[in-house]
Amino acid sequence: MARIKEVAKWAGVSVASVSRVLAGHAGVSEVTRQRVLEAVKALDYRPDLAARRLRSRRTDTIGLIVSDIRNPFFTEISRAVEDVAYQHQMRVILGNADENPEKEALYLDLMRDENVTGVILSPTLPTLAGFRADDYPFPIVLVDRCERETVADAVVLDNVDAAYRLTAHLIEQGHRRNLFFYGTTSATGRQRQEGYTAAMAAHGLEAQVEAVLATVDAARAAATARLNDRPLPDALIASSGLILLGLTEALQEAGLRFPGSIALAGFDDMPWTRLVEPGITVIAQPTYDLGQAAIELLLQRIAQPEKARRRVVLRGELRERGSSAKRGV
Repeated sequence: MARIKEVAKWAGVSVASVSRVLAGHAGVSEVTRQRVLEAVKALDYRPDLAARRLRSRRTDTIGLIVSDIRNPFFTEISRAVEDVAYQHQMRVILGNADENPEKEALYLDLMRDENVTGVILSPTLPTLAGFRADDYPFPIVLVDRCERETVADAVVLDNVDAAYRLTAHLIEQGHRRNLFFYGTTSATGRQRQEGYTAAMAAHGLEAQVEAVLATVDAARAAATARLNDRPLPDALIASSGLILLGLTEALQEAGLRFPGSIALAGFDDMPWTRLVEPGITVIAQPTYDLGQAAIELLLQRIAQPEKARRRVVLRGELRERGSSAKRGV
């Protein structure tokens, strides 16, 4: 493999001139630039990126730590982050934390060891407790999961509002005894539970909640147990797409039709929610936009480290389908 000294010799210029051309610096004549580029092509020269990173102390690498890569929500987030990173000629190191704070800590240590330029993180509740972005040697943007008082840049859905509107919709359809299943590992689930409870209280109704791990299996097991109760709830509501899938499976296994026997609604407009008859009412999250906004916010933080902290809040869209139809219809 050719070295930069060989490129300089072939082009008849100094090593410094070659470096300036490769870095895109101004102050290099067009003749010199063309000579260097011809030499690079002729010698099939490739820059030593490792050496460059050691000199600059920048890796042009973004760390992305998600809670569960099996969740299509985080798959779409990852796609958006990678798309924008690619446009800026940056790489992405992906870490899947499996809702495990210890694993999150290991990945954050890895990002420190890799000297990443910045990190996008969807933290568990233990990691989020007392979280301060300034405690890390790289800028961090939180995505999807963030408490109001957290000292960090963040991009989130307005979870309280979204859950309130979803619950109010069910109540308006005549479903008054509504059971809400929410995930225990994130601030997101807790905030959506808050919105549900507020909507029930606003209509003079008693809130019923079930805290579960945000997995399909856990949600299915919890719902199956509650479906043995009589009378049945009027509706089941899920705080996430994986929980919603678990509730759907539990209803199907119990032979309960929705909305004939019980109504159903939740978060995340996954393709399967449109295929299951008669279609499931959901809050559709602007998932790609969340990921895109997160990396754009991170790039702004990298460019302007002293800039004031920002929180970008996006709104979910209520998509009404047959699973929440009016009682008796």
